Amino acid sequence: MTMTPLLILLGAVLCSQSFSAEVLPPADFNIQGMVGRWYLVGIASNSEWFTSRRATMKMGRAMLELTADGDLEMSYDSLRSDGTCLKKNKLAKKTGVPGKFTYTCQRSGRMIDMRVAELKADEYMLIHTIKTKEEGTSTVTKLYGRAEELAAPVKEKFKQLALRTGSLAENIVFLPKNGECPA
Repeated sequence: MTMTPLLILLGAVLCSQSFSAEVLPPADFNIQGMVGRWYLVGIASNSEWFTSRRATMKMGRAMLELTADGDLEMSYDSLRSDGTCLKKNKLAKKTGVPGKFTYTCQRSGRMIDMRVAELKADEYMLIHTIKTKEEGTSTVTKLYGRAEELAAPVKEKFKQLALRTGSLAENIVFLPKNGECPA
């Protein structure tokens, strides 16, 4: 019978760890602060897709605009080393929680849960996404900046969020600057 208290304690510890990884949008979230141009400065994930490509990834740009319904139109582009341009567009649908959105993954067709972890509208934005599939759950944490360079304390916030949500230290990447896609 002495194992029961130990199992209860172990269960409590595990539950507290899973709750500590929960990313909630800031209480004072204002979607207007997301609008405009952003640079993808950092990215972190343990997913197989990311780990196989992280060494070749470069900085890209995102443009975020509000729709009439209050959803978020997101367009992203990044210049590839061969001179072609990678372009992606997503429509992030608002949810009942301000700062939390859902969108469909273009490759798999699965719904993605996207949360704004922190937003300083004139400087940076921390985004955390959760993708659930049959094989399990994967997460991606992104650091966007209004400029290509961000201060060390902002980069540290990003690193801490990525570590807290399960990314390994070697899977936290600050992207090198990159040319811009032609208009």
